[in-house]
Amino acid sequence: MPRLRDTASGELTPAAAHATATIYACGITPYDATHIGHAATYAAWDLLVRALIDARRDVVYVQNVTDVDDPLLERADRDGVDWRELAALEIDRYRADMAALRILPPAHLVGAVEALPVIERFGARLAERGALYGVDDDVYFAKSADPAFGALSGPGTASGYDIAEMAGLFAERGGDPGRSGKKDPLDALVWRAERPGEPAWDSVFGRGRPGWHVECAAIASEYLGVAFDVQAGGSDLVFPHHEMSASHARVAFAPDPHAFARVYAHAGMVSYQGEKMSKSLGNLVFVNRLLADGVDPMAIRLALLAHHYRSDWEWTDDVLAEADARLSRWRMALARVPGSDASASDASASAVAVLAEVRAALSEDLDAPRAVAALDRWADGPEPDGADLVRRTADALLGIAL
Repeated sequence: MPRLRDTASGELTPAAAHATATIYACGITPYDATHIGHAATYAAWDLLVRALIDARRDVVYVQNVTDVDDPLLERADRDGVDWRELAALEIDRYRADMAALRILPPAHLVGAVEALPVIERFGARLAERGALYGVDDDVYFAKSADPAFGALSGPGTASGYDIAEMAGLFAERGGDPGRSGKKDPLDALVWRAERPGEPAWDSVFGRGRPGWHVECAAIASEYLGVAFDVQAGGSDLVFPHHEMSASHARVAFAPDPHAFARVYAHAGMVSYQGEKMSKSLGNLVFVNRLLADGVDPMAIRLALLAHHYRSDWEWTDDVLAEADARLSRWRMALARVPGSDASASDASASAVAVLAEVRAALSEDLDAPRAVAALDRWADGPEPDGADLVRRTADALLGIAL
């Protein structure tokens, strides 16, 4: 059973509590192509899914797609295209990029637009509990409705943010702590009233569209239940997004003490040219462009697995070159192993040791670099053997097709 470093407690915690493991990972806003930062995050959750399957757990994995949001609308307006067409194009490209990297697809990939009825029902639960209020025609969630607000990232957690730090992060990451009329700077938007020229839908809150945090809270609880195993995402989502979503759920499903995620897992940030890779900065390395340039997708995946998922690291040409060289060494080692049929190779002590080490590495907070090092030692040994088992280990557990 894999264990994850829980963001709230900082402790290693079993990833699944029951025979069926339930995972929710925040997905893309489809206004541009998949970049290496995305790929690194989803490769991490792919390792988790593979490790859970190997531990004989059924897995229900859900991702959302924020297919209506300001960045998407702004890009569509800039390019003179319909926002729905842009979203559909980028979702298809995302799926193709993930497939090329052998990232197993989620059981449910749920767009915000298709989930509008789910989000509205969830919002109505919040309203019934007196947790919502209006500012002009917009609707906000009152942080004061949740006595446990900050349980993920506030004082006493591993992150330990105080209120001032939260307000700063909220402003940086899409929030509006300075808006006049709010009861608390950290109150989050639940329903944005219709603006001229923007898409809007009818709801019990009037015409408009949902906020980001309520979207994920509603979709996760609809598809995985009130309580589920793992909430996963990039480290930039710890606050406000995951804190806010969990807070919404605690209030919506009170007095259930176990509402929302049991474990929170967060991936580090990938930088490029000295800055965190982000669409706002424009310093992006796109997966589809690497593929179009003839880069082996398995080399890209190995470049990602060379770094622990929680670490911050920088993408460089050298990182990719090292991964490509590693892939070649592994394939050459397999090619020189005689008699690689299953009956001969599976009895190999060295191959069995590789499998055991990879399993052990992934069970300890998805330690991909340790797992990769096990295959390095096998490939660089004087007489590698057990090719079939090593090949299947790389395939099933690391997602590397050799």
